[in-house]
Amino acid sequence: MHPSTYKAKAYSAASETAPMASTTIPRREPTDRDVQIEILFCGICHSDLHSVRNEWSEFMATNYPIVPGHEIVGRVTKVGSAVTKYKTGDLVAVGCMVDSDRTCPNCKRDLEQFCPNMTLTFNSSDKHLGGVTYGGYSDSIVVDEHFVLRLPSNLNIAGAAPLLCAGITTYSPMRHWGVGKGKKVGVVGLGGLGHMAVKFGRAFGSTVAVFTTSPNKKDDALRLGADEVVISRNADEMKKRAGTFDFIIDTVSANHDINAYINLLGVDGNLTLVGAPAEPLDVPAFSLIMGRRRLAGSAIGGIAETQEMLDFCGKHNITPTSKSFPFRRSTKPTRDC
Repeated sequence: MHPSTYKAKAYSAASETAPMASTTIPRREPTDRDVQIEILFCGICHSDLHSVRNEWSEFMATNYPIVPGHEIVGRVTKVGSAVTKYKTGDLVAVGCMVDSDRTCPNCKRDLEQFCPNMTLTFNSSDKHLGGVTYGGYSDSIVVDEHFVLRLPSNLNIAGAAPLLCAGITTYSPMRHWGVGKGKKVGVVGLGGLGHMAVKFGRAFGSTVAVFTTSPNKKDDALRLGADEVVISRNADEMKKRAGTFDFIIDTVSANHDINAYINLLGVDGNLTLVGAPAEPLDVPAFSLIMGRRRLAGSAIGGIAETQEMLDFCGKHNITPTSKSFPFRRSTKPTRDC
């Protein structure tokens, strides 16, 4: 038996070539453990564009109509009878997932992002209403309290929204692989993910170098907290830094020479991919063998770690560099979003 529903305003795409357009969608009335949230801001993630345009069809085909958005901040408007963590008026956030099975080994380790039955915030099977889940391009959402996060009161709420994806995507591997004082960290790419990695690396007390193909990003990288900027197309500059890095986070989603960055690692160094190139990367075995180097990947983070990240951002006053704008009645996503 489905729970009762109400209508919420939203923006959806009807096909992979259609613009975003105003619509209404069903939301469930809060069940015992649900939190109803008035959405104040929702970040625009590049994965929203990939999903709307069905560009990840081999990995996760898009079900239309799609309402994207998984970088959500808002205020609680209603709570279920069994909710203990939140009350009406609280400032909260919702990230990339809204449910998991809670019983698998990964969930028991607070790694819900790797649960085989994890429910994404949008374009995932909706076990409550049937069909698929609808995301944050909407005026409200209803989420189980376990997947609702508390937003530090000192953070700018509009600027904080991208922390729910870009923030945790970079924070999680940096924490997991021990980035901290005395470590030398490289950041490949200075986009949405890369600029957050710079801010986190700086806050962790590490020395941070940005690798970019764009010389015009040098001033921005230094302003964000980087200690140095290396133009990665300059072979001499890359060679000078060979074997000197403890950790490198690679945020680039286009095809590129991964071996150039593996060679920058010192003994036991780690290179973690958070960008997702469509084509396989060519990794020479000896680049890893000679130095006991690690090549890893990382997704987002579990709920506990995401809350830790938000609290860390509150303590260090970290938010993404962003700008806010209202949705128009008909909006066509572009790669400049």
